[in-house]
Amino acid sequence: MTRQAPSANPPPDCALCPRLVGYRAENRTKEPLWHNAPVPSFGALDAELLIVGLAPGVRGANRTGRPFTGDYAGVLLYQTLIKFGFATGQYLENPDDGLHLSNCRLTNAVRCVPPQNLPTPAENKSCNPFLVSEIAAMPRLRAILALGTVAHAMSLRALGARAAAHKFAHGAVHETGAMRLFNSYHVSRYNTNTRRLTPAMFEDVVEKIMGFIK
Repeated sequence: MTRQAPSANPPPDCALCPRLVGYRAENRTKEPLWHNAPVPSFGALDAELLIVGLAPGVRGANRTGRPFTGDYAGVLLYQTLIKFGFATGQYLENPDDGLHLSNCRLTNAVRCVPPQNLPTPAENKSCNPFLVSEIAAMPRLRAILALGTVAHAMSLRALGARAAAHKFAHGAVHETGAMRLFNSYHVSRYNTNTRRLTPAMFEDVVEKIMGFIK
């Protein structure tokens, strides 16, 4: 069973961000059987790799309660993790599919679903202490993969690193003390449909991480 750090995940009724609280309430009214709460991280705390996304998708993790599960964003991510040995099993877009992460943990920079899939700078800042706690709770953590510019910026903030010294770029690798921060474009449907991010591009990043960890 995955161990959870008490301070690494927000409580189910976290009230830090009023706009997100209101949107959460709207979704609970429309879809009372959905998760509709801050989405906890997925994977063991003793993993060496932490993957940080932006925020839950309204019909994805906000519905299923597992990061990158239930919408298109999880397809490329989980297929690639399986290919490179960071996951085993089969991704069936639901949290009961039996998929298991190996030496890898998933989380989001913002834990609650935001309207239009875009959190505000204030919401990013309010949720960042949970990422700080997440990182502190992972004793073997060596690498962070930030999916997109917001996840990159929030990872730097959580690590106490200067943003100006570490510019986001797909495929970039940043040394932040003992931690290595890897960059990739987000695995969103938009990025994959427009070919901004291809499977080969994402696989190159994950293969680079695998080489660093091993």
